Amino acid sequence: MSTSYTWDVFSSIDGFGSHHGDWGGYWGKQGPQLLARRLEIAEQPQRMIFGATTYRTHVQMLAADSDPEAYDPWVTRMWNLPMTVISSTLHDLDRANATVVSGDGVEIVGGLKRESPVPLRSHGSLSLNRTLLAAGLIDFLHLTIFPVLTGRTGDGRILDLAEDFDLELVEQRTLDGRTQELIYRPARHDRR
Repeated sequence: MSTSYTWDVFSSIDGFGSHHGDWGGYWGKQGPQLLARRLEIAEQPQRMIFGATTYRTHVQMLAADSDPEAYDPWVTRMWNLPMTVISSTLHDLDRANATVVSGDGVEIVGGLKRESPVPLRSHGSLSLNRTLLAAGLIDFLHLTIFPVLTGRTGDGRILDLAEDFDLELVEQRTLDGRTQELIYRPARHDRR
């Protein structure tokens, strides 16, 4: 039996996963419904999967402020979930809840899908998840789309160089009257 794998990613409307502008976190569009929904997701039993770049980004972000209360509760909860970091450059993570695994991400995640007693979720990790999407290992694409265009300040195009996929919408909601949460089941596009 195989457990599910969800690629969970934040995006601007124009497809950027982050920015280098002065927007602030969540592009300045966080609200109580968004934060409550993120905490609800983080409280579910699951194993987080990160690539090295996303893991390092989280470490730097969290190290910038030594007060754990400074972060939204869902971030702290997510960061304390069991996690696997796929990396050939990281070796000792100094976290009791984290395991670093070196090797082919497709093989590693394929094995985790077969063996994990809980669902797998990855927040961010763009290049890793584009590879997993192409390999057919992503069961759900969970997009949280913030109502901004970041054409000049956007970083990390989420689906750059992705294969062609049809997306079946399985769940949707509007948070705080502006932010869209869309959960899709991807299927490789049949080119007949």
